[in-house]
Amino acid sequence: MRSRVIMVFAVVAVLLGGVLLVPAAYARLAGDDSGGGGGGAGSVAAPAPTPPPPPTLAAGPVSVTFKGEFFSWALMDRRTGKISGSSNMASTSSTESMIKAWIVSDYLRQLKDKEPTAALKEAARLAIIDSNDTAANKVHAAAGGSYKPSKSSKPDAVIQRAITICGLTDTKRGNVEPYTGYWSFTRMSPRDAVRLGDCIADGKAAGPKWTKWVLDQMSKVQGTTAKKDQKRESGGGRWGIINGLPKSITAQGPVSIKNGWTPINYDGNWHVNCLAVNGKWSLAVMLRYPIKSGLDYGAQVCASVATQLVTPQPGAALKVPQQPVGKL
Repeated sequence: MRSRVIMVFAVVAVLLGGVLLVPAAYARLAGDDSGGGGGGAGSVAAPAPTPPPPPTLAAGPVSVTFKGEFFSWALMDRRTGKISGSSNMASTSSTESMIKAWIVSDYLRQLKDKEPTAALKEAARLAIIDSNDTAANKVHAAAGGSYKPSKSSKPDAVIQRAITICGLTDTKRGNVEPYTGYWSFTRMSPRDAVRLGDCIADGKAAGPKWTKWVLDQMSKVQGTTAKKDQKRESGGGRWGIINGLPKSITAQGPVSIKNGWTPINYDGNWHVNCLAVNGKWSLAVMLRYPIKSGLDYGAQVCASVATQLVTPQPGAALKVPQQPVGKL
């Protein structure tokens, strides 16, 4: 009798186990069936989200608290060639040392595959990384430039080639005596400045042999706005746009820059220009404002414009000192 009871319990256990196992096995089989029906949908992993594009600069609104004679900016999307900017981006101001990047490029392009003398190559390097005036004058002369007084309204040969080669539409000879014809008083618009940056970056300015070298020197510009870095014939020029770019952009590759800055006695203004270019964009900011505001003020305006054009936005834009009033 006892053995029968045990056997009955064993049979019941087997039957119950089969009832429980069969649905479970069926569920597993149905879940693995990717051939159709709703059974397989629950086990398919959701597709990974598409990562957002890396940050860049793109057209957008810019608001800067500014008081001065001139504030203008322009941005070129180098992939499309489209230029956006302030409503006055075709208006001009003196280039100051910003034009040195072109002077060096123009000289080196004329050499083609030849090497410059050691002295002139060093002068070209110093003209960019230290914004050295004496060095720039040597390169300008070697490129065929001239400061001879002239009644012509055209810039000298070096600047005229920039207009022709880079397709500049607003650039013209500076006509302020006694500086007429001097390279730093060339009148250029932010719209032309971003064209110039693109022209340097795409190889037309310096040619195939020297473009990489020029861009490399522009990425190595050194020195700050501090008094110790600002000398009579050279000055620290690593500030402005480069300081307004987040690491998420600068980490993508070198950003090549060339600023221009001079306090001008005849109009009582700082003339400050910032130019930066990389593989995707070219950005220029040009300013004239009272000398009493200082160089740092202009550097911060340039940085603020750059920060506001970053997309997607990394955070709040840099604030410009609040001493001036009014908006552009």
